[in-house]
Amino acid sequence: MSTHYINNQHYTLEDFEKVISSGIRVELGENAKEAVQQCYNYLHEKLSSESQVIYGINTGFGSLCDTVVGDHELDQLQLNLVRSHACGVGEVISDQITKRILLLKAIGLSRGHSGVQLETIEQILFFYNENIMPVIYELGSLGASGDLAPLAHMSLSLIGEGEVIYKGIRKPTSDVFSELNRKPVSLKAKEGLALLNGTQFMSAFLSYSVATGIDILNSANNIASISLDALEGIRTPFKSNVNALRNQKGQIKVAKYISERLKDSELFKMEKEHVQDPYSLRCIPQIHGASLDAIDYCKGILENEINAVTDNPTIFPETDEIISAGNFHGQPLALSLDFLAIAISELGSNSERRTYKLIAGDRGLPAFLIKNPGLNSGLMIAQYSCASLVSQNKQLCTPASVDTIDSSNGQEDHVSMGANAATKLFKVIQNVKSIIGIELLCASQAMEFRRPLKSSAANEELLSEFRKTVPFIDEDRIIAEDIKNSKEYLFK
Repeated sequence: MSTHYINNQHYTLEDFEKVISSGIRVELGENAKEAVQQCYNYLHEKLSSESQVIYGINTGFGSLCDTVVGDHELDQLQLNLVRSHACGVGEVISDQITKRILLLKAIGLSRGHSGVQLETIEQILFFYNENIMPVIYELGSLGASGDLAPLAHMSLSLIGEGEVIYKGIRKPTSDVFSELNRKPVSLKAKEGLALLNGTQFMSAFLSYSVATGIDILNSANNIASISLDALEGIRTPFKSNVNALRNQKGQIKVAKYISERLKDSELFKMEKEHVQDPYSLRCIPQIHGASLDAIDYCKGILENEINAVTDNPTIFPETDEIISAGNFHGQPLALSLDFLAIAISELGSNSERRTYKLIAGDRGLPAFLIKNPGLNSGLMIAQYSCASLVSQNKQLCTPASVDTIDSSNGQEDHVSMGANAATKLFKVIQNVKSIIGIELLCASQAMEFRRPLKSSAANEELLSEFRKTVPFIDEDRIIAEDIKNSKEYLFK
């Protein structure tokens, strides 16, 4: 198996996703090792040769920043920090998010401005490579002094404490260390703070959400094009000239994509009796395009964060500076997470409106897309499920980033609440996957009532493959399984 080396390179989202999805080993490269070691040496020479008071290294934390800690207690200070800050509550986050946290933390610490040992980063990468997932809880971070509580639970595992999930089993970290003959890391000055400060919980969710958001947008465009044909939608709203006049990049891209997708469709090319479509069809470029622009914006914020140093204080050996600032504050991520939740939720909202049109018994389609409505209810209640999910998303899209609550006796007097934005967004995404899956279920059913006319070659191929998973509904059956299979077909 090949190896990816973290070597102070710049990561795009695509670079990051390639590493995450490939399953290849990740190790520190020589440039990164040199930067980490140089910073570590500088910090410890500074501590041994001067009596300078440095926040979090020889002081307490938060509002205890003016309480000086003796030299002989510096290592214990970091250990106490990790233990005391492990205050997470709620559900355990998924392995796919935890693995992202580990990789993001290793990348951030490898930049050589955090003062950690090489052994600490190598321990993180050992967990990553061996798929040992620290047990991290959903709730507890304010997204300001870094994601303190979640990252404390991650850090507990590095020192042989807390719990992990290994080979699908949740167990004490100490048991896994015994099984693998692995030793815990002994934290040195500043290391607990370097591990806990940082935005990796929020960034992990944002990386997943942007990458998944792109998949959702692509699926939404494809399924919308099937619904357009199933509802005999008019093609002129997708012409390049009218969309170019709006000057919105996402709108222009979506209109072009739908036009290309349907260019060989018999249904799209045929003349229609009606002169205008409802907004859910006619305004696909405007609605989906706006979400595309939002995803692109959030992608830029994310890529900045992947390549950032977000712990505190920040060490600059080359200029002989140790600066206590606020790079751990999650505001850029919090705003992006809230923005992305709205953008992805709107894709689901418009999808549900198309589903509603498909089952309404209009434009020559049978009510609820079933041959014998009345005796059969068909896909009536599938739209109810859509409506329920869309309504919940409206509640979940209330911004978390507009809230702030004082913490640490007022020393931390503005917090981003980005971690709450992150976990809400994760739920929005799961809901939208189901919503679009239901639209595909309905659109594919509707297309059978348009035969022998065909959609485009691309859509017919999709429909043919989909039928291998979800057969045509001749009479009422349990639809929940069809919805599940439809969602999984789109989002494997």
